[in-house]
Amino acid sequence: MEEKKPIEDKKKKGLLTKIKEGIDDKEEQLLILSTFVRLGILIWSGGILTLAYVKLPPALAIPDQDIDPTFIASVFTGVLATFGVQAGKKATAAGSGITKIQMEEVLEKVNKNSQVIRVEHAPLVISAIDPKDVNTTNKDSSGT
Repeated sequence: MEEKKPIEDKKKKGLLTKIKEGIDDKEEQLLILSTFVRLGILIWSGGILTLAYVKLPPALAIPDQDIDPTFIASVFTGVLATFGVQAGKKATAAGSGITKIQMEEVLEKVNKNSQVIRVEHAPLVISAIDPKDVNTTNKDSSGT
């Protein structure tokens, strides 16, 4: 006669046990576990953010929560960043903002129309003088 294996053994295996049996490498197991943890934190923070901005119907009898969503929003965007999602506005539809060539052109224009003052020694006295007044144009730092 054939022995029948109990069906209960198959039902007792949980999700983590199935993943552990399916993947032999410990690093891959930790990678999958960390992904589940990050997903859990993402769902939790998304739920808290939703509750912070949505007014629930009175039939649910859940009181309004007056919380500052700043911390939760930073957790949410941080976890999104671990998945490679950047929650920022793009400067242009096609690209990610200004290119190196465009930045060099802007700096070149700024350098043509501006003056850079480099202060190497202290003390520095900044005062307003009338450029038309001849007596104030040749004063040194001591005021003489």
